[in-house]
Amino acid sequence: MEYTVQRLAQMAGVSTRTLRYYDEIGILKPARVNSSGYRIYGEKEVDRLQQIRFYRELGVNLEKIKQIITAPNFDELKALGQHQEKLLEKRAELDRLIANVDKTIAAKERGIIMSDHEKFEGFKKKLTEENEKKYGKEIREKYGDKSIDQSNKKLKNMTQGEYDEITTLADAVIETFHTALQTGDPAGELAQRAADLHRQWISFYWDSYTKEAHAGVAQMYVDDERFRAYYDKKQPGTAAFMRDAIHIYAGVKN
Repeated sequence: MEYTVQRLAQMAGVSTRTLRYYDEIGILKPARVNSSGYRIYGEKEVDRLQQIRFYRELGVNLEKIKQIITAPNFDELKALGQHQEKLLEKRAELDRLIANVDKTIAAKERGIIMSDHEKFEGFKKKLTEENEKKYGKEIREKYGDKSIDQSNKKLKNMTQGEYDEITTLADAVIETFHTALQTGDPAGELAQRAADLHRQWISFYWDSYTKEAHAGVAQMYVDDERFRAYYDKKQPGTAAFMRDAIHIYAGVKN
């Protein structure tokens, strides 16, 4: 089956302008251009457009999509399996939030008391799962399953007041470190205040605090490129400065 730009756009739920733009940037070329100058798309192009739409639905930018689907080793079947996995995760996340909304509506309509824990259970579960997915393997290897499971449990059982407090504290940690970074002195008063705020923040998640573990987390901010990119995003060098300040705070030599 072959399609013109207009027919393919209508079927795929995109604009004709989008398809023309995809042609311009080389992410989706037509199979051919007919004698009248119309772009004609075949089955191969339809499949590629489907892949593009899947990736866009998952929030991947066009530049990255082009790198993926034009790579010589691109495996369409494998990609579909990955799409399915991501979409199932997304559906599970939406199902949790829908269930939370349903429970809230029912509570208000029937005058049922809903605990603070129940109101925010879906959000905290999402945060726990995201952290587990991003960093679970590394931190479990470093600190053990028991410590991480206890930390996750502690987060899930937090009241909304406690959750708001750690969120505010986390922002304060970053802001104070950014300001301290301008002094260039990790041993200075402001940097050490930031290190203490970091201790307060991380202690919300731990059953017990140790200087060694605190120093280990700070080192991970530098060693792990994901943490380093996160902390250096606004001000390059923040992760290393945090590490140095926390090591001084904990009495550990770099």
